[in-house]
Formats: sequence, structure tokens, C-alpha cells
Amino acid sequence: MDIQEILLGFVGNNVVFLLLAVLLIVIILMGVRIVPQSEKYVVERFGKLRSVLGPGINLIVPFIDRVAHKISILERQLPTNSQDAITSDNVLVQVESSVFYRIIEPEKTVYRIRDIDAAIATTVAGIVRSEIGTLELDEVQSNRAQLIVRIQGALERIVDDWGIEVTRAEILDVNLDEATRAAMLQQLNAERARRAQVTEAEGSKRSVELNADAELYAAEQLAKARRLQADAEAYATSVVAAAIAENGLEAAQYQVALKQVEALTAVGAGEGKQTILLPANALDAFSDAFGLLKGRAP
Repeated sequence: MDIQEILLGFVGNNVVFLLLAVLLIVIILMGVRIVPQSEKYVVERFGKLRSVLGPGINLIVPFIDRVAHKISILERQLPTNSQDAITSDNVLVQVESSVFYRIIEPEKTVYRIRDIDAAIATTVAGIVRSEIGTLELDEVQSNRAQLIVRIQGALERIVDDWGIEVTRAEILDVNLDEATRAAMLQQLNAERARRAQVTEAEGSKRSVELNADAELYAAEQLAKARRLQADAEAYATSVVAAAIAENGLEAAQYQVALKQVEALTAVGAGEGKQTILLPANALDAFSDAFGLLKGRAP
């Protein structure tokens, strides 16, 4: 055996070992699957579901198992869907809705439904029409949050077999046709006019009530003042009566004379009067008053 044959044998053996090493590396690479955090892999063995690989490093049997589907488990949003619906009071509305969901069981999504987005959109359209058909237009406008909850609950019960989770459902807008919109606008204006009239009537009523209260208060205060004046006069009369009872006729005469003097003084105090005409017996009042004062002096 010469040197050439030895070299050929050595190279042949190394090539075999090299091929075996490459084959081993390929088998290892085919058997190891690294799944990202946001995905799940569906593995089939001879066309049949074998397993679902979660995030991280996973091992499969090379040449027997294969990754048939790579499914994203991130939350998805369906495109805005618009459908017509009729309320219970026979008003045609156009509802714009959207749904958010995520796949939680990829094996159900892959093998039970072909187009998951189209299926969900069709289901949402049917549910929206059904739910709106049980409500009047005013209830649709005012109870939108409750309507969304009902739609989401009905959708969750239907799509449970598809391996998805409905995270949120939204009603973006409820549009009306032009005729209905014009009728509602006319009704709204009429309601505003009615409220304005009611407010004006209530204001007039309140004004009348306040005026009546003011007049009643003024009357009460006037009556109170008259009552106080009457009490004062009664008190003064009682004092005079007591003085008369104590001092006899002289006290009465004194009071009369004093009032006469006060009256004459008031007449003389008038402005712009140069001459005052008095009856003849007017001066007697001063004489009587001074005589009584002199008589009452100790």
C-alpha cells in the first residue's frame, strides 16, 4: 500500500465523519424550536395534531414532527364593521362597531374555523342587529355602555369553541338616515321651546309668589307697628288715668292745658308765617297752664 492510497483512505474517512457531524447538527437544529413570547406553534405528526409549543425552547422529533402553524397570541382588533339595524320602534340605524380579541387556544382556532376575522365580524353583525332590535332609539343612544356589555357577553358565548377570548367590544357610532335625523331635530327644537316656556312660566309664578310674600311681610310689619303704637297709647292713657285717679281733676286740667300750649307752639313754629291769628280764648290756655303749674309747685 503506497502513500497515495493511505491518504485517500484517510480523507474518505474524514469526509464520512464530516457528513455525519453535519447530519447530526441538522437533526439537532430541526429538533429544537425556539418560540417567541408573542407566539405559539402548532405541531403536527403525519398530518395530525401533536402538540402546541409555548414560548421558550421546545424539542420535536425531526423528520416526523413539523411546525404546521405559527399563531400570534397578541391582542388583535377587527376592522371597523358597519351594519344596518332596526330598533323596536322601527327606526333604521347604521351601527359602527369594532371588536378586540386574542387567541388563547391555537389548536381550536386552526382546526375549527378557516377565517377567524370574517367569522367574528359576521357574528358581531348578527348580535348587534338582535340586541338593537330589542331597544328603542332613545335607549340605544342613552344605554350604549349596557348595550356593549350585552354584545360582548353574547359574542363570548358563541366564539368559545374557536379558542379565542373577546377582550373588548366597542360601538363607535350610531348613525341615522336624513329623514329620521330631521324629525329628531324638529322634536328636539320643540322640546327646547317647551322647556323655555315652562321655565318662563315658573319664573313668573315665582315672581308673583315673591311679590305676595313681600306684600304680606309689609302688612305684617305695618300691623305690628300699629299694635305697638296702640300699646303705647294705651299705656299713656293708663298713666293719665292713674294720675287723674291720684290727683283728681287738677291733673286732668293740667294735661289739657299742656296739650293746648303744645298745639299753639306747633302753630307758631310754621315756616313763612309772619302773623298768627288766634281765638280770643287761646291765651287763656297759657294762663290756665301757668296757673296750674304754679298751683302744682311745692
